[in-house]
Amino acid sequence: MADNSVASHFTYRIRRDAGGLAEWFRTNWRDSRWFRRGVFAVAGLFVLWIVLWLSVARGLPSADKLLTYEPPLPTMVRGVDGQIVDSYARERRVQLRYVDFPDQVIHAYLAAEDKTFFSHHGIDFGGLVGAVFDYVTKLGSGQRAKGGSTITQQVAKNILVGDEYSVTRKLKEMYLAMRIEGVLTKEQILELYLNEIPLGRQSFGVQAASRAYFDKDVKDLALHEAAFLAILPKAPERYGRAKNEQLAITRRNFVLDQMYDNDWITAAQRDSAKAMPLGLIPRRAEPAGADAGYFLEEVRRQLIAKYGEKAEDGPHSVYAGGLWVRTSLDPELQDAARDSLRAGLLRYAAGRAWTKPIAHIDLGDGNWQTQLIVSNLGIRYKDWRVGVVTERSGPNARIGFTDGKTYPLGGLPDALRAGDVIAAAPNGTAAYAVRTVPEVSGGMVVEAPHTGRVYAMQGGFDSRLGSFNRATQAARQPGSTIKPFVYATALDYGMTPASMVLDGTFCVYQGAALGEKCFRNFDSRGGGGTHTMRWGLEQSRNLMTVRIANDTGMEHVVNTIKRMGIGDYDPYLSMALGAGDTTVLKLVNAYAGLVNAGRLNRPTLIDYVQDRNGKVIWRAGNRQCSACNMAQWDGKPMPRFKPTGAQRMDPRTAYQTVHMLEGVVQRGTAVVLRDLNLPMFGKTGTTSGPTNVWFVGGTPDIIGGVYMGYDQPRSLGGYAQGGRLAAPIFKQFVQETRERWSDVPFRAPAGVRMVRIDRTSGRKVFAGNPSDEAKAAIIWEAFKPDTEPRRTIRQDELDNKSRVLAAINAARAAHTRSVTATQRSAAPDNFVEEQGGIY
Repeated sequence: MADNSVASHFTYRIRRDAGGLAEWFRTNWRDSRWFRRGVFAVAGLFVLWIVLWLSVARGLPSADKLLTYEPPLPTMVRGVDGQIVDSYARERRVQLRYVDFPDQVIHAYLAAEDKTFFSHHGIDFGGLVGAVFDYVTKLGSGQRAKGGSTITQQVAKNILVGDEYSVTRKLKEMYLAMRIEGVLTKEQILELYLNEIPLGRQSFGVQAASRAYFDKDVKDLALHEAAFLAILPKAPERYGRAKNEQLAITRRNFVLDQMYDNDWITAAQRDSAKAMPLGLIPRRAEPAGADAGYFLEEVRRQLIAKYGEKAEDGPHSVYAGGLWVRTSLDPELQDAARDSLRAGLLRYAAGRAWTKPIAHIDLGDGNWQTQLIVSNLGIRYKDWRVGVVTERSGPNARIGFTDGKTYPLGGLPDALRAGDVIAAAPNGTAAYAVRTVPEVSGGMVVEAPHTGRVYAMQGGFDSRLGSFNRATQAARQPGSTIKPFVYATALDYGMTPASMVLDGTFCVYQGAALGEKCFRNFDSRGGGGTHTMRWGLEQSRNLMTVRIANDTGMEHVVNTIKRMGIGDYDPYLSMALGAGDTTVLKLVNAYAGLVNAGRLNRPTLIDYVQDRNGKVIWRAGNRQCSACNMAQWDGKPMPRFKPTGAQRMDPRTAYQTVHMLEGVVQRGTAVVLRDLNLPMFGKTGTTSGPTNVWFVGGTPDIIGGVYMGYDQPRSLGGYAQGGRLAAPIFKQFVQETRERWSDVPFRAPAGVRMVRIDRTSGRKVFAGNPSDEAKAAIIWEAFKPDTEPRRTIRQDELDNKSRVLAAINAARAAHTRSVTATQRSAAPDNFVEEQGGIY
């Protein structure tokens, strides 16, 4: 009862007080005009607050987002040695920590943008009043009012709300600035600002701008340079242009005065900095660390396919994810591949007339410079430049370049016209001369056979002239470079390198519609005689190859070609001569499989990919080694990585094929490479026309391949052969990188027997030893067990041998009386003699 009484008492008091308050409100509302005005004011403020919350604050991103903010960053690409070789970026961005920014850079930005940064709480109310006044005075004029934004507000604008010009955006910016000040420290806010502020020349952040305007890191900036960068947030495109130099100097000097007024520099430092010129470097694109455009573009394609291109495609996108990519690019081998292919193309094109320009632009509207810039055409070869013919009148012409300058042009072809985009080079005077970019092109790939890592890739004369990569995108007939896989199939189906094959006319009936098809050798002769299979491969005999393919079965041949990743072809005999299409990369990888004991790795350009924090998110190959993480050695054989790749060919067959292909270099169609004095194998190829010429080969550690031909296939000329045009390109490549090539020979796998044979007849020999001469009569040949040739003996030799063996047996019988005659005849005493000696 007591509790109920207390509750009733308090209820009574609340009702009494509420009634009294209501009575008080009614009395004042009736009797006091100022009271009514005050109530209206409070209500108005409340309604205003509701409106502002609904229109401004509601839906704003949380300032906590900045604690985990990850800015869009470019993808950085490293080569095989870990050095940066390129980046994929549409904007210049480099992230630094607050401690990495020098004091004079920080003070310059505070002087220019927000002197009270370290004392306000997100909003500088004095500056805000000035901004409001400026906005009111410019209403209707079309001019943009001064922002009056603090550094914190600029962080909110750049990262969270955008750059819309409106009062609403400014209110959102102010509201978020106060939130940000409650979440981040001043140092964190300033770090975000200095890394994100747009500063012109596609630069975001002070470090990127420092590189763009002065080609320096921020730590190396002089005082006058730091002051210049600090004026850019106001109007980067205006202050960064050469025509506004004096305007920029005036604004820079104002910043220096502000730094002095705030005791951040001395008067002497200020005066010395004011006396300095701007010192801006010309605007230019970021130079690539390696001239490997085709390789790097292929890497970019693969990354975009895997992770996407833009930020909205995912957290690891190529142009925003901040990836670190380690590639297998070897700059030394890449430069040699580029130079060798170019030299081969120029040798072929030497003496040929200039045929057509690189491109053509319309000079009618007079903006040839802009058109030339946006064409994105260029060349990096000697002192050549790409320009546009601005005028042509008879023997006189002028050429203009992307910098807007024009020069007299000489060496004019008759077909040259105004508007043609061409290559030109200085002629020793104040003029330029026309240079001819070869119309013929080609591709080259260099690969590590045991891993599939691609060291170099050149897909044409210069990637700046076009992105079409002839090493990976040009599907061409490989010609005779397909033959090793025909011969390898025959080895799997019972033939040996010493098997004798007729080099004679071979015809096949193709049905009533097509009639009979007769194959010919490259020299158009019908062939002559019977030769070893080795000789047929060394001399690239078409008739022998077709006969071998037919006897083995084309179904088996095309299956081998498919397993080795070259292509998926129909089982026609012409495919045995290279009639199916493939690419340089596929063919080089297949040859690498031969060297790698028949194990085929997938060709890779990327070793691994790291996210912006250094975590590996993709790796080309995870090699298994189960015992490699033992706490201590268990005394057993040391653990080894398992071999990579899939076993696509019998290791013995692969070695036999490589061993025969060594003969192609020693005495066959690639003999031009013999004087390199390396354990080298290879095969040349020439297609009908001839439209394409090839060479693929290498050593146990490096495999390379090259082809040459026109993009729109046509004849290269009757003399064109792989041994004359393609093999010399590969030879130059080896000569330029000779120290990278090992003298270690190819190693035979288990199960291969090396037998001395007569090179011409394929018969086993017992007297004499193989020599290093190119056309030695006796050579070592590789055989699988029980496939080596037996000795052929005349009858008189057989009779003499029988008498000798009988005498030996009789002598043994006299000394071993206890052995029965049956046992003696069954004993393998005569193995060595009957087999003709030891292998």
